[in-house]
Amino acid sequence: MTYQKRVPLLMLLDSIIVLFSIYVGFIILNPDASSDFYTSRTLLFSGIVLLVSHHVFAFIFRLYHKAWEYASVGEMVIIAKSVTFSILMATAAQIAGPGYVYIRVLIITWMLHMILIGMSRFSWRIYRDRFIKTGNGKRRTLIVGAGSAGTTVARQLLHNNDVDLVPVAFVDDDSRKYKLDMYGLTVCGNIADIPQVVKKYKIQDIIIAIPSITKTEIRRIYDICSKTEAKIKIMPMIEDIMTGKVQVSELRNVEVEDLLGRECVELDISSISESISGATVLVTGAGGSIGSEICRQICVFQPRRIILLGHGEFSIYNIDMELRKKYQDIIDIVPVIADIQDRTRIFEIMEEYSPDVVYHAAAHKHVPLMEGNPREAVKNNIFGTRNVAEAADTFGVKTFVLISSDKAVNPPNVMGATKRFAEMIIQNLAKESNTKFVAVRFGNVLGSRGSVIPLFKKQIEAGGPVTVTHPDMTRYFMTIPEASRLVIQAGTLARGGEVFVLDMGDPVKISDLAKNLITLSGFTVDEIGIKYSGLRPGEKMFEELLNDDEIQKKQVFPKIHIGKAEPMGKQELHSLIERLLTMTVEDMKNILIQVANNKYKQLESTK
Repeated sequence: MTYQKRVPLLMLLDSIIVLFSIYVGFIILNPDASSDFYTSRTLLFSGIVLLVSHHVFAFIFRLYHKAWEYASVGEMVIIAKSVTFSILMATAAQIAGPGYVYIRVLIITWMLHMILIGMSRFSWRIYRDRFIKTGNGKRRTLIVGAGSAGTTVARQLLHNNDVDLVPVAFVDDDSRKYKLDMYGLTVCGNIADIPQVVKKYKIQDIIIAIPSITKTEIRRIYDICSKTEAKIKIMPMIEDIMTGKVQVSELRNVEVEDLLGRECVELDISSISESISGATVLVTGAGGSIGSEICRQICVFQPRRIILLGHGEFSIYNIDMELRKKYQDIIDIVPVIADIQDRTRIFEIMEEYSPDVVYHAAAHKHVPLMEGNPREAVKNNIFGTRNVAEAADTFGVKTFVLISSDKAVNPPNVMGATKRFAEMIIQNLAKESNTKFVAVRFGNVLGSRGSVIPLFKKQIEAGGPVTVTHPDMTRYFMTIPEASRLVIQAGTLARGGEVFVLDMGDPVKISDLAKNLITLSGFTVDEIGIKYSGLRPGEKMFEELLNDDEIQKKQVFPKIHIGKAEPMGKQELHSLIERLLTMTVEDMKNILIQVANNKYKQLESTK
């Protein structure tokens, strides 16, 4: 019903209720004198004042503007105010008139007035809740968490016709809420009871509605929920729902990232702002998974200019368009197509833009591919890094951050060895340069183009099997946004020459990751299957972030350590680098791995 139709109808209904209330109030007290009501000027005058006052206060408190299908305690308070002030006006009219106040009549009138106005409004909500919202075709839903977030989700689901979910029960670990009813839904048990509740109430969907929940707790709840056949969803942040940024219809599926058991770290915003705001920042490999996310995170701090440097034009085009959509009016965004192996071009770029900070994310990272193409790994990861780093030194860059890898620790493969060489290049430069050179090591990032997640998803979509190299293989994982934020934070901690190591948490079995992804995709492991293919060339069973000589447990910032990795001498290192591309492939591999593992003595026989 439109506003123009609804207001006259409500005014007519309220008018009948007001007059009925004062008449019945008089009759209740004077059952044998009903005709006296019409001859009493005081009561007739009071009725008119009460009627007019009610409509005045109804407009003042916007009683006619409410959507009563969503009525709650707030609307009841508004009704109480409107009715009470109306009665007070009628009382004042009786005092100002004949001076006789029908106090008992007014009290009964107030009660009837409250009851009838309340019933007339809340009856519509009750009708919708009981007979409309629980209609057929909606999926029966269990809400985990009966706090403010869970009840908000329940209320919005009950009142949102566009959502195909209907809440039927809560579970909560707070024993004080057990068997309590909220919005007509019962708290049926605790989180451990989810399998029984799902079976009893024929639940089809489960919503985790605890915004303050930790990743560890999400994993515990997911493990319990996964024993059922119900689909598992998680709510957005309660602040986003209540402020209207997102709707309950935007409930998302639980992702692998939610099951890592890693908690977000609070960044030192002031130090990051101080180093980035108003500065010129250059990001190499800006179109890649890590590079593009670093660009997104940097733009939040509003640098004066950001230079997006990459070799692939399509990936640079994508991140350029994305950033321009949000920041074009406040940040000078410069896309640059260049190959870090082209020394002349890199020096030209550094001279032209004079960046204050450089994040060097460009690299070849795929272990088996680099094992088969070691010269390309050397040219890109070693020579490319040297080009960018020496250009930064030449043109006075303040801070240079190398994105390294856990594979640089005790590497048995070419990729890891070249990343360790890259670390040693910037460590040597740090000893004599005014530029603060640092490296940041971390493990695998979920969702990056080179990670196992996209591969597993494609294999699941194709019906399986999912290929895993070995049932016991483990890797460290973190999300792309977390890795990028910690890289930026590490840059603010740079004093020169450090190898920062990000705390990757506990290592994760690749086979467990595959099983979780299969389950999250709505299948069972038996349906998709897991095939073990064996270790590929250059792969390690277990990854490390520091070797025994580098371990330094103290954190310089939450989740950031400093390793004690010592570089090879500058002259010896650069002499060796110049010889690499003239060697045979096998000699090159051997030298790379020996040097990266600090086995200097073994080099003598190769000279």
